[in-house]
Amino acid sequence: MADIQAFRDAVGCWAADGPGEPAGLAKDLAVELGLRTAVLLEGLSDLAAVEALAARRGRDLAAEGVCVVPMGGAMNIGRYAGLLGPPGLGLHLSGLCDEREQPFYDRGLKRAGAPHRGFFVCVADLEDELIRALGTERVEEIIEAEGDLRAWQTFLRQPAQHGRPRHGQLRRFLGTKKGRKIRYGRLLVEALGPGQVPAPLDDLFTSL
Repeated sequence: MADIQAFRDAVGCWAADGPGEPAGLAKDLAVELGLRTAVLLEGLSDLAAVEALAARRGRDLAAEGVCVVPMGGAMNIGRYAGLLGPPGLGLHLSGLCDEREQPFYDRGLKRAGAPHRGFFVCVADLEDELIRALGTERVEEIIEAEGDLRAWQTFLRQPAQHGRPRHGQLRRFLGTKKGRKIRYGRLLVEALGPGQVPAPLDDLFTSL
């Protein structure tokens, strides 16, 4: 039986290699899975956060015909919108974007003939939104609980971090080790209390 990861893999190969066997496989899988919407995200940390919130809310996005697709960078929006949106598979497009990347999204979605209304903007990025939602003290508690306190303390001793706001230090720390942003993307969402889900993420789920 087809699964969402197989579809993501096919789309990734299609985006990288152009028309060919992956394109045909992606089209077949989209039909078999009954997909109607593709949620386009910049990377794997955003994917981890979205999947964690879906689990918290008891939503099976795949069963709803929704596939969450990490694009490997915001600059790929035009390519993915063309493959999955009106010019390609004809899926409804939704997703998250960072404020500084919004012009790239606007141009890419316009070229694909896709509406902009399904995309929700984070001020800096999703990690920034989650840190602000939880507060820096709570994020530091999570870091300690995960066994990363020594790494965090070492990071804070770096000259570049002296005098920097705690929020900025935390955001930078999450991106300093491979895989850390992905792990904490899930952990920070799981730690959110009632009413703490950042507006862009909450609005994305409301739209699906």
